Amino acid sequence: MKRDGAWWDQAVFYQVYVRSFADSDGDGVGDLEGIRGKLGYLELLGVDALWLTPFYRSPMADHGYDIADPRDVDPMFGTLGDFDVLRTEAHKRGIKVTIDVVPNHTSNTHAWFKSAMAAPPGSPERDRYIFRDGLGKRGDQPPNNWVSAFGGPAWTRVPDGQWYLHLFSPQQPDLNWTNHEVAADLERTLRFWLDHGVDGFRVDVAHGMAKPPGLPDMDPRVNAMGPSEFYDPRFDNDRVHEIHQMIRKVLDEYPGTMAVGEIWVTDEERLARYLRPDELHLAFNFRLVLTHFDADALRTAIERSLAVPKSAGASATWTLSNHDVWRQVSRYGGGERGVRRARAMALVELALPGTVYLYNGEELGLGNVDLPLEALADPRAKTSGAEFGRDASRVPLPWEGDLPPFGFSRNPRTWLPMPASWASVTVEAQLEDPASTLSLYRRAIEIRKTHKAFGGDELEWYGAPAGCFAFRRRGGGLVCALNTSASPIALPPGEVLLSSVPLVDGKLPPDAAVWLV
Repeated sequence: MKRDGAWWDQAVFYQVYVRSFADSDGDGVGDLEGIRGKLGYLELLGVDALWLTPFYRSPMADHGYDIADPRDVDPMFGTLGDFDVLRTEAHKRGIKVTIDVVPNHTSNTHAWFKSAMAAPPGSPERDRYIFRDGLGKRGDQPPNNWVSAFGGPAWTRVPDGQWYLHLFSPQQPDLNWTNHEVAADLERTLRFWLDHGVDGFRVDVAHGMAKPPGLPDMDPRVNAMGPSEFYDPRFDNDRVHEIHQMIRKVLDEYPGTMAVGEIWVTDEERLARYLRPDELHLAFNFRLVLTHFDADALRTAIERSLAVPKSAGASATWTLSNHDVWRQVSRYGGGERGVRRARAMALVELALPGTVYLYNGEELGLGNVDLPLEALADPRAKTSGAEFGRDASRVPLPWEGDLPPFGFSRNPRTWLPMPASWASVTVEAQLEDPASTLSLYRRAIEIRKTHKAFGGDELEWYGAPAGCFAFRRRGGGLVCALNTSASPIALPPGEVLLSSVPLVDGKLPPDAAVWLV
């Protein structure tokens, strides 16, 4: 049975990649004041809540996910006062504010890690992290065969001969969650930001943190850089649920706050455990991200995505992109075809019951950018090669004008270069064009929020031609049809509310979706 509804259950969240949203001070990097200056745009778009990527003090080895102080704002992004103003003004516009927390690791410039490096093996300072002696007669081999999620070994040796664990870059040492100080520090961080008025958290690597006793070797068949069907001892250890129970206890003291976990777990029963009533409120669902533009495959992904949260009494979540994956326009083939398919999938996603997470720029129909090698800044690209890098989906947003930086900054040298071809997809170019992707998102979000057809959490599937599907939301009556075939199809009965492209002789063209009542 589904738990009582909360503000996030049908909300549309908008992920702001802070570095790439809007730059107020001319350094070529986005900041908090830049976000505050664009709140009117976000209100116009119609989103209910923001998710801000890390803006804490950091040397930026992983662009803020390597945190040196989780309870302060990095000067690159502004001040704590800037955050408070942003939160206050967002709330005045009816927009909730959620932020990232990163409990798996810190920066190697964090005061704790500096102390650990200065202390001897076996010291309390080292016990906050995962230090181990190496293998072999001289200890010159890593303690086990674990591989970093960014590629390369997950261990780095320090001058006294010990090794420390980092599931990501060497600049991101993993914390030891068997040490009580680690849990106490995260609780301080949660309370600090809750006292500053945040409405919730996105928990980074929420299936990480806890490590199995003895740190056993990995199965060589494990996909070291993504979800795997084989047991991966680096993630999803049973003890991680104690951490989420602690997080939930804190949140329960602040009514109306929530947490969503980034959980790359494919086993449905294990994934459902994160959504128990005393753990996370929501779990990110990546099935649509991982599914090709194929009606049968997408239907299966939707059905499986609804089943897991339903079994736990939680809301489903939906997303098509984020800062770690290819933008959907590029995943679906790029160019005009990619845009058409991305527009269709936007209607599918927004028709589904549950919580939707949009990634900044998807409402403009942006695709990945082919960046020169010398421009790449992502540590994963530097470790594993450009094809594994994430910079191509993190390029700053184009706001206005005909030339880069398109109003993102007054500095022509933005932290990642912007393509001149984006002149036609700026916010300014799309805002008053009723056929634009931005207008499609605005209208879809408005209808989703106001039309009575968007009721009920159950889907009823229609029979449909090969390469197509259609579902109806029971309790509301909305019908959504998708055509992934190569031919136009006749529509189910009903009045058209919105279509991703114009209908052709009353039929739904290929690579298109429609809403009907």
